[in-house]
Amino acid sequence: MPRKAMLAQVDAFVDPYRVTKGRGFRLKDFDPADTHRLLSENRPEAKAMLTRGVQWLAELQDKLYADNRWAVLLIFQAMDAAGKDSTIKHVMSGVNPQGCQVYSFKQPSPEELDHDFLWHAAGCLPERGRIGIFNRSYYEEVLVVRVHPEILQRQKLPPGLVTRKIWDQRLEDIAGFERYLTRNGVIVIKFFLNVSRKEQKRRFLQRLDEPEKNWKFSPADVTERQHWGEYMQAYEQAIRATATKYAPWYVVPADNKWYTRLVVAAAIADALERLDLAYPVIDAAQRKALAAARKLLEAGR
Repeated sequence: MPRKAMLAQVDAFVDPYRVTKGRGFRLKDFDPADTHRLLSENRPEAKAMLTRGVQWLAELQDKLYADNRWAVLLIFQAMDAAGKDSTIKHVMSGVNPQGCQVYSFKQPSPEELDHDFLWHAAGCLPERGRIGIFNRSYYEEVLVVRVHPEILQRQKLPPGLVTRKIWDQRLEDIAGFERYLTRNGVIVIKFFLNVSRKEQKRRFLQRLDEPEKNWKFSPADVTERQHWGEYMQAYEQAIRATATKYAPWYVVPADNKWYTRLVVAAAIADALERLDLAYPVIDAAQRKALAAARKLLEAGR
């Protein structure tokens, strides 16, 4: 298939989930159970699409590494049990580990609390030629901390800076940070894995029912579930404030994990393909050196 036609096809697939203009965004307009008319992961069409997507992504990552001009930052945000870990595992399964790095953002350390809220993220950014993955990210500062504002007390901020405007200010700072990154050759792609409250409950119960999955469950997960409405409001406001053409959000249906992986793989491959990556061109002097090296190899044992 010609490159232009292929991009058009992929774009049509991922476009319903891409948010580039935050104004007017409503989370309720996105169905967590949507599968774009693909009925089951067992359908040959779905399996073939994921296989092609993973292979395509692996090929593009190889070019990204060789080209060494761009860096790619993938941000994954979601409620518990939405499938972040498994999505990253499956989608990136074909990528060369040397060209990819994953960081999981957990509860801030004392060192992190002694710095600004973007300090840790800035130190984890991918190098040129690499894909960096943030499993959760600096967005936790306008999600978890917003739902639990008492956490601000541990961040040692001067009291005069903790006002009603702090969330809008942090979102403004995040948008500015992402604009800065894109102006320096870092492609920022953000995914919100949109799982429904009903499906989250089913997955929690499954973790309790199956002994081999017990380790995945924490009683704190149920406590956080009680704040579902507050989290949805926080996510909606975060996406409204930071969705841009240069750093888009993808609100990915997450009730069906197989479909989540399809959308994420397609969105990443689509973004990389549009960079028009290429392997380095060998000049005349380099070709001469390669020819000399060939002669030495052929002349030896």
